Amino acid sequence: MSRLWSRLGARTAAVALLSVGVAGGFYLGEDRETQQQGLTAQVSLEVDQADFAYQRERQASHQVQLAEQRAAEYQAKLRAAQAAKEAAERARKAEAAAASRKRDREAAAREAARAAAAKPKPYDGPIPSSCAEFSGSREIGCALMIKAGFGIEEFPCLDKLWTKESGWNYKARNSSSGAYGIPQALPGSKMGSVADDWETNPATQIKWGLGYIEGRYGSPCDAWAHSQSSGWY
Repeated sequence: MSRLWSRLGARTAAVALLSVGVAGGFYLGEDRETQQQGLTAQVSLEVDQADFAYQRERQASHQVQLAEQRAAEYQAKLRAAQAAKEAAERARKAEAAAASRKRDREAAAREAARAAAAKPKPYDGPIPSSCAEFSGSREIGCALMIKAGFGIEEFPCLDKLWTKESGWNYKARNSSSGAYGIPQALPGSKMGSVADDWETNPATQIKWGLGYIEGRYGSPCDAWAHSQSSGWY
């Protein structure tokens, strides 16, 4: 604005000097009226030019201010858009992390349930002293065999039979036939006639196996003899 006012001041001074010159008779000659008209026209032209320059400079200054304002608004929009994008990305990551933690918890719960289901049910029945030398499923098998009415002398045959069939593993599964459990029942669900926990309880499987042996062969040693001669029992 100081430049604009300086231009206006210069213009005013020029007009004043020319007016004084006219008043004092600065221009001499035969045709003073013509000179006066020419001088007036010149002063008017310079005034118009100064006004035009002033208006143009004002317009340029306004355009600069407008451009600066628009640039500032554009930068503000860019910053707001970037902030919104970053906030959305943080929210997405937080949601993904929460979903991942939920999946991990669910997977851990399923694994714990499978582990609990696969864990053999402990046998709480009495163990005869004649079976004390054994452990695990063999100890249970020995105790239940004697309880079923077989003599201890039958146990070596039962041990050989089920060692061959399953290794006394209550989770043993034959991939080709589908036979399951310590006695390799086919299908394994047959053992559900003893109890619903036939998949995880060695005692349930052994009880069913002893009943099967008694009904089909009469004794563990007879079942073992058949297995030796035919390869199955």
